[in-house]
Amino acid sequence: MILVVGGGPAGAACAIALAQAGRAVTLIEREPAATDKVCGEFVSAEAQAYLTRLGLPPALLGGQPITRLRLVRGGRTITAPLPFAGRGVRRRGVDETLLDVAEQSGVRVRRGQAVRRIDSGGISVEVGGEVLHPATLVLASGKHEVRGAARPARPGRLVGLKSYFSLAAGPQSELVQHVELIMFRGGYAGLQMVEDGLANLSLLVDKAVLREAGNKWPALLAGLQRTIPHLASRLDKAADRLPEPLAIAGMPFGFLHRPHAADPPDLFRLGDQAAVIQSFTGDGLAIALHSAALAAAAIIAGASAQTYHQQLRTDVRWQVFRAGALHHALSAPLLGPVLFAGAALWPATLARAAAWTRVPEAALARCQSQARPGLCSLR
Repeated sequence: MILVVGGGPAGAACAIALAQAGRAVTLIEREPAATDKVCGEFVSAEAQAYLTRLGLPPALLGGQPITRLRLVRGGRTITAPLPFAGRGVRRRGVDETLLDVAEQSGVRVRRGQAVRRIDSGGISVEVGGEVLHPATLVLASGKHEVRGAARPARPGRLVGLKSYFSLAAGPQSELVQHVELIMFRGGYAGLQMVEDGLANLSLLVDKAVLREAGNKWPALLAGLQRTIPHLASRLDKAADRLPEPLAIAGMPFGFLHRPHAADPPDLFRLGDQAAVIQSFTGDGLAIALHSAALAAAAIIAGASAQTYHQQLRTDVRWQVFRAGALHHALSAPLLGPVLFAGAALWPATLARAAAWTRVPEAALARCQSQARPGLCSLR
């Protein structure tokens, strides 16, 4: 039996591919129904291609098209076309639809059950009062660690916060087909339209910035609006649609699982359990779906988890590295303004930066050339 822990896009996509290949798959998802996640909800072109092959084409995916990037720093703004067409789509709908497809494909989906512990030595998994002994374990628990199989990663200082807003007519019209990246001291914000006339505002802020606001969402927003006129104009007369923001802390941006000879041969890490890219790239979902296709192909071929992890590392390490370097440079007090000034003179550099932080075309080609949806060829 193959056991998938986590019903997000990575876990569901891998389970679908395995079930469609005739494998017996059980998927455990701790939530009884799909929920909103701390996620910018930008679906890149690569992610759309994977979702289409899994039965979720753009027409069914819904959401809002995004074709342009607006970069904001202080009182200055730069706008440039993206080198691809993205979409703004709520994760709740994507997750629920993929789990439905998984069940239709023959996956046994167990919702509302949390994995308490994993013993990777023998591989055993404790779920409630039951202990399972799968032949293969797919760990796709996202940003959340499971006791006994935590990532060897150092927690980061940034805290992720997200809420949905109903914007006034003017700001909403200015956001049409745009994603905005707003840089500020100690973090950045992403703003874009999704379904139902809602705007997704996602923040990544240093713990110190949050402490200065008394760890209070209203105080944090008020402080940012005082120092960022652009954000103040966007949120003028806006209504916050969540009673409190979704939050997550300690994300290990830049983490990339390094395969080791001592790794269990049948424990496959997917999505954020394998690679964590900076959120501003909007490519976390694409990496999750790429890892799902790679892992499914490896399991079907009888390849070890080490082989899979090495292939994934080869595929995405440079985009993860470039994203981290770009974030460090843009956040630097001296270098950040210089880079922004350069981008203002040559806006095409924004499109180039977006292209540099995608899953490489060669890696995508190995997957999209396969006859069976959701699979990749291994080198």
